[in-house]
This record gives sequence, C-alpha cells and structure tokens, in this order.
Amino acid sequence: MSVKKTSSVWEGFKTFLMRGNVIDLAVAVVIGAAFTNIVNALVKGIINPLVGAFGTKDLDRYSSCLKAPCDFDEKTGTVTSGIPLMWGSVLSATLSFLITAAVVYFLMVLPMSKYLARMAERKAAREGAQEKIEATELELLKEIRDALVAQRGSGDGTR
Repeated sequence: MSVKKTSSVWEGFKTFLMRGNVIDLAVAVVIGAAFTNIVNALVKGIINPLVGAFGTKDLDRYSSCLKAPCDFDEKTGTVTSGIPLMWGSVLSATLSFLITAAVVYFLMVLPMSKYLARMAERKAAREGAQEKIEATELELLKEIRDALVAQRGSGDGTR
C-alpha cells in the first residue's frame, strides 16, 4: 500500500512540476536574479556618483546620530559609541527599487500591454469581419428564399 501511495505522490509531484506556471516562475526567478545584478551595477556606477557630486560617493555613509557622539572604527566600520541612524542605506535601497520598478515597467510591462492590446484589436477586427460575412450570407439566403417564394407564387397556383 505504501508503494501505491508513494507512486501517486510522485505522479502528483511530476504533474505539479510540468505545469506551465512552475516553469514560468522558475525562469522569472533566474531572470530576476540576473536583473538585480544589472540594477545594482547601475546604482553603484551611475546613481551613487551623481549623488556623490553633492556629498559622499557612498550613499551608505549618510547617517545621523540619534545619541551623540557617534564614532566608528575605521578598520571594521562598526559603531564604537552613540546610536547612528543609517538612512543612506535606506535611500540606496529605495533608489535601487525605484530604478528596478521603472525599468521593469518601461521595458517589460508597458510594451507587453501595448502588444496584448494590439492583439485584442486584431482579434476583435477578425471577429467583426466574420460576423459581417455571416450577416451577408444570411441576407443572401433570405433573398434566395424570397425569390423561391415569389417563383412559387407566380406559378400555376398549386403546391
């Protein structure tokens, strides 16, 4: 009985894996991980230096001191006294998120939406043309019926 149950569990698992959604999700995760590297490089290579033109080049170094004095060990970067608020790290993560969201929207979502809208318009146009053809055929059949009725009516009058 356990062999039968194990095989049914295994079959269910194989069915689950073969669904398109699981494969699509796996591809999305891999692409997302690769895309994260691109965004991080963009933030570190372009955004941080632009912000650095107004201050430090490393956004992570922006901080405020909640409890003074805030001292850091230069070698390890750890806090030796005080309570620092590292708001530069939050700013850097927020910029990374906004850049990622903008790139995903403008390079993936928006073009796909436009493409799907065009496909829907084409499908609607094809369906409209099909309905027009069917309406024309119906009118033609009505004309044939009327002609046959008129032909019968103009005959000798017997059925």
